[in-house]
Amino acid sequence: MTAPATTAAAPLRRAVQRLGAIDDGALLRLVFFALLAGVAAMLFVDFRELAATQDASLDQPLQPILPPALEGPNPGPMPAITTDPALLQQPLDIALGSGGVLTLTGTIDPGAAARFASEIAARGEYVQTVQLDSPGGAVRDALAIGELIHDKGLATQVLAGALCASSCPIIFAAGTTRSASPASAIGVHQLYATALAGATPDALRMAGAAMSDAQATTAEIITALTRSGVDPALWLHALQTPPERLYYFSVEEMQRLNLVTVLLQD
Repeated sequence: MTAPATTAAAPLRRAVQRLGAIDDGALLRLVFFALLAGVAAMLFVDFRELAATQDASLDQPLQPILPPALEGPNPGPMPAITTDPALLQQPLDIALGSGGVLTLTGTIDPGAAARFASEIAARGEYVQTVQLDSPGGAVRDALAIGELIHDKGLATQVLAGALCASSCPIIFAAGTTRSASPASAIGVHQLYATALAGATPDALRMAGAAMSDAQATTAEIITALTRSGVDPALWLHALQTPPERLYYFSVEEMQRLNLVTVLLQD
């Protein structure tokens, strides 16, 4: 009577043996991409719900949300954010300062990438470093800004007391050199949309479109991180952190994941 159980257990033993033969790096990558596939259906774009008074439509503009900046699951004290919250809630302000520093302050609103590209086209010869202080926002715009930063070979920076959260680290990761302080607040969480509730045909159609877009967006994020030499395992923390929380990276994590290449001294 025990033979069937033994036979059934054989494939499991072989699977465990195969896993044991995989080196730690390959196993991490396997787990990472398995998690990506598993959460793709739950990973939505980082936008506020569509206008409730209008019919659901893929053509409607999506409004960025501000991620929470008051707590996170990472053990230890939360970084002190010294930027005025009202300033962070404003659409992304792009300003060229001294020393070739281009500051990006505020929410990454839809259209921010176009304004950034215009600024680079007009005065890009003066820009050496892009300094970030943003709670995140429109993911597509963050990806486009990051791609231009990478193509132009610009550095990125997050100063002490500044915030770079949600989709903002996608921009930060694009820098040829990436400098931050131990007191910089750099964090991620799941990307999502809250407008896809309900069972109407339009809602179901939008849910399917959002899931498809989420998978494509996830692939773009992983590609962007890998292109800049940042460990894509960084995005595991985004996938594992609920959208109402933020995971702040410790100094050790930022260096181990190669997110920060230059550690600023306060």
